[in-house]
Amino acid sequence: MTTHPHRRLVLAAAALTVAALSAPAWAQAGADLSTWDRIINSKTLRIAAVAGGAPNYQKDLGTGEWSGIMIDLAKNLATKLGAKLEISETTWGNAVLDLQSNKIDIFFGLNPTPQREKVIAFSQPLFNNAYSLIAKKGFSPKTWAEMDTPAVTIAVDVGSSYDNLVTTMYTKAKILRFEKSADATLAVQTGRADVQPLVVTLSAGIVKKNPGIGQVVVPEPVKSTSTNAGLRMEPDQRWRAYVDEWIAELRRTDAINPIVLGNLDKLMNIKREEIPAIVRF
Repeated sequence: MTTHPHRRLVLAAAALTVAALSAPAWAQAGADLSTWDRIINSKTLRIAAVAGGAPNYQKDLGTGEWSGIMIDLAKNLATKLGAKLEISETTWGNAVLDLQSNKIDIFFGLNPTPQREKVIAFSQPLFNNAYSLIAKKGFSPKTWAEMDTPAVTIAVDVGSSYDNLVTTMYTKAKILRFEKSADATLAVQTGRADVQPLVVTLSAGIVKKNPGIGQVVVPEPVKSTSTNAGLRMEPDQRWRAYVDEWIAELRRTDAINPIVLGNLDKLMNIKREEIPAIVRF
């Protein structure tokens, strides 16, 4: 029997109405829900992770399991919320877009640059990551100031926070700018540059893998950059307030330092004694 087109439209509309009424209230609201309401109603915490981003993120290609500093922090937060942790894969470049499009609830491991602060919100710092140097053999500057001389060549990846750092500090030192951080590292290894500035969690890992590159130096006074969590910009501030209080509690109980050091050891075989003693996370 053939159904009249008008009747088919009526039946389809009725089916959609039934489906909508049977769906959970939070699902009906969809994107209209604040992040806080979505998490509480769905009992899920959505994050994204970056493959090959050790010690922050590392994916086991055999099992698909994620590990790393930021994964441990996310698991801690999910447990506190009584929520299931859902992990999607992204890139550092796409993480901000994932937040803006409401694909994830939080992204761990972003530095709050002025450009990012225009489009997403940030938590208070999870920890401060000290700036260090990969210095060529035989070169070990004790202070940042002593490197501001034409005799010193510094290698950086163009447009990075390291580029910004040395550009604002130095007027006399020679600065070589490369498209990729690995190319700046190679410049030190081959003797084209004296140092490459990197946060200590990265410089220690690079030198650990290839000791022939040089050594890790943390000049004084210690300069650092904060590692924060990125959040979606929204009028409802309950989620941001909750995350900030959670971070404050982690810091009060010194829970972050062992998470960072533990993952440096587990994922990169970097022992505490290989991180300059002046550095604390």
